[in-house]
Amino acid sequence: MSDVYTPPEVWQPEENGGKFSGINRPTAGAREQKELPVGEHPFQLYSLGTPNGVKVTIMFEELLERGYAEAEYDAWMIKIFEGEQFWSGFVDLNPNSKIPALLDRSGDTPFRVFESGAILQHLAEKFDYLLPKTNPARAETLSWLNWQMGTAPFIGGGFGHFYEYAPEKYEYPINRYSMETKRIFDVANNQLTKTNFLAGDELTIADIAAYPWLGNLYHGAYSGSDRFLSLHEYENVGRWVKEIDARPAAIRGRLVNTEAMPERHSAADFGNVEDKSLFDRVRKRANV
Repeated sequence: MSDVYTPPEVWQPEENGGKFSGINRPTAGAREQKELPVGEHPFQLYSLGTPNGVKVTIMFEELLERGYAEAEYDAWMIKIFEGEQFWSGFVDLNPNSKIPALLDRSGDTPFRVFESGAILQHLAEKFDYLLPKTNPARAETLSWLNWQMGTAPFIGGGFGHFYEYAPEKYEYPINRYSMETKRIFDVANNQLTKTNFLAGDELTIADIAAYPWLGNLYHGAYSGSDRFLSLHEYENVGRWVKEIDARPAAIRGRLVNTEAMPERHSAADFGNVEDKSLFDRVRKRANV
């Protein structure tokens, strides 16, 4: 870094010109009074096809694939670069103004669930699927689930931000978060030498949580960062990613709340996706 920054005695926010500069503020709460749309299904999901959002749409699709018809959901796109996460209706569901947010209307009293890990655990417990009931398997699954929740900020807000989104590229933060991202991949790779999936030999919500983050990078997210980080070295992660890539529920879940499929209200909506190659069992690199 050519310029040395000396922090002032009291920090004040300044416009930094980055990709998120138009929406980032050091305050919380609603910025616009606007309610959210509501569909007919028991679950109303307000999200975007980012890694954190895809966790939940894959979970819903896995439940439906398994035959849990009661897991039908409406998925509404929240356009974060247009500030829709600061609508009053969304803030009522998630005071942290981050996607995804879920309204569970399956019982007598609707209630909110926010934060992707909490939503995965809630759905797993509600349908008794992808989360073991007893220890040690349950503890192992929840440990890996929370490992992912703790490591994602280093990949996204750390590496992804400074490598891809920051208005200027600096060596120190890119090196710092590249090292941590590779370490995270190595943790997963070491575990996957011993087990087929993160928490054992069966798919769990721990895999659904980690897959969108590790899978996106493995397939070239952040302008082909897989080459920059030499992610091909993590062969066990690659095997695991490709196995989940090919699951029908993962294929569908990756499409929801994206440009290819902004909303999802029934299984029939997948038939309206124009690019049929998005349903291939072999996933393409992000920049191909």
